[in-house]
Amino acid sequence: MEFKDLVQLRRSHRKFTAEEIDAEDVKLILRAGLMAPTSKSLRAWQFVVVDDKTDLEKLSDAKDMGAQFLKDAPLAIVVLGNPVQNDCWIEDGAIAAISMQYQAEALGLGSCWVQMRGRGLSDGTTADTVIQGVLDIPEDYSCLCVLAIGHKADERKPQNEDKLKWENVHLNKF
Repeated sequence: MEFKDLVQLRRSHRKFTAEEIDAEDVKLILRAGLMAPTSKSLRAWQFVVVDDKTDLEKLSDAKDMGAQFLKDAPLAIVVLGNPVQNDCWIEDGAIAAISMQYQAEALGLGSCWVQMRGRGLSDGTTADTVIQGVLDIPEDYSCLCVLAIGHKADERKPQNEDKLKWENVHLNKF
């Protein structure tokens, strides 16, 4: 598949079958993240692979809205960074996350980015606090996102080429 087609086909999926993900596919997805470019080649991100159903359910409760479908995903990858160690941890983590999402799509798997940075619960508990507690993550690491990954249980149409906002692209000057 050409990359231009892969980009058009990759859509967020929040519904997955119960089928487990092949270990080789998980390795390829992680490989894509580990090969992602980083600022100063620090490669300072950390990834936690979660396939334990109890932990997936707890992660789905890390913020008030938008994460509940994690409990039904067969796999999640938690993308972490240390803000003190790397001032570009957000950018580096985002590049790694989308690299993993494109690899998942190339394997025929669905994925969805679940934003965690800056999110939390209505009682003031941060998503970081919840995630750190569930996965024994040191306090100096922050969670950018959690990627839900699984076999697609729904169909999504490819991106509509006609809806691209070419008017948002500027040549030389705004």
